[in-house]
Amino acid sequence: MNTTGITIVTSEDEKKKFIEFQYSHYKDDPVFVPPLRMDQKKLIDTKKNPFYNNAEVVLFIAEHNGEIAGRISATVDHRFNNYHNSKTGHFGFFECIDHQPTADLLFRVAEDWLRDKGVENVLGPASPGMMDMIGILVEGFEYDPYILMPYSKPYYDKLIKNSGYDVEMELLAFVADQHEVPWDRMDRAKEIVFKRNPGLTIRPLNLKKIKDEVEIVRNIYNQAWATNWGFLPLTKEELAAQASEFRLILDPDVVHFAEMNGEPIGFSISLPDLNMIFKKMNGNLFPFGIFRLLFGRKKINRLRTALMGVVPEYQGKGIEALLNQRTIELGVGKGYGQSELSWVLGNNQDMIRVAERLGARIEKRYNMYTKVL
Repeated sequence: MNTTGITIVTSEDEKKKFIEFQYSHYKDDPVFVPPLRMDQKKLIDTKKNPFYNNAEVVLFIAEHNGEIAGRISATVDHRFNNYHNSKTGHFGFFECIDHQPTADLLFRVAEDWLRDKGVENVLGPASPGMMDMIGILVEGFEYDPYILMPYSKPYYDKLIKNSGYDVEMELLAFVADQHEVPWDRMDRAKEIVFKRNPGLTIRPLNLKKIKDEVEIVRNIYNQAWATNWGFLPLTKEELAAQASEFRLILDPDVVHFAEMNGEPIGFSISLPDLNMIFKKMNGNLFPFGIFRLLFGRKKINRLRTALMGVVPEYQGKGIEALLNQRTIELGVGKGYGQSELSWVLGNNQDMIRVAERLGARIEKRYNMYTKVL
């Protein structure tokens, strides 16, 4: 007899099971990159993760025939709803066996909890929030994910849609390879951008003034992305938490700021693809993973441009392309032969054109889903 049940995660043992399911679920998948367990614990820690200062969350585990078969979170981000004047809830951390009744049950309990909180529509996955890992992979399963990008089972799209969800937004990941970049055309474009924008300069990250740099990023981002789908202003606390983690993996040579007459107007943050090392660590930093991390960095040959922004006044003037170009140029010089620009909104035609002009191709597609309750 087939039986399926749900557990609301409350105890430390249940939290461990919630986290560990991902590792056992993908253990035979050669493309999956196990995230660090310590990072996964922080994500669901309501006391240590500043996201939960303005959000409520519940975690669920599904069991089928006595075995853990799936998991999901339900979140109400009050800051998101106040900003968008909405009554939206989010589902996240979705993982499930290829069994529609189990998926249906996971979504049903998450939706019931959200209804009780006054939610009218669900958006996801956001794990746990819109500034964290979002999206379900629907194309590009043969390629290793870059750092801080999701990986999913190919059947997830089916499970989610069969549970009553529609695609809300497509997210794109472009990859530029040094052998496919049109260098001559890029050089000509660079000359034109500088000529049309006298006073424009591009400078690297100043690690000695990291707090000031972080605040510059926050101010530009909150201006640049204000009208984009799913936008939520970055708080000082959230960005400070991210910056403290990024600082451990940053390569200052591929973080750039655009300035006009000395005033910051844009930035680009690229990260070495530590997934190339994490893939061999099975989610454990200790006792030996730390040595892989320390000695493996020199072998990393891929970058991910994870965050970029240009203030509205200077958007569409070629500065976004200039920042990307500088990253690729310096990246190649340091041995980074490939660079992923991710994610790009499927309706952001300006950024899609920027990526295409750099010779980048779409390598992966992700979906965000929505459902009216």
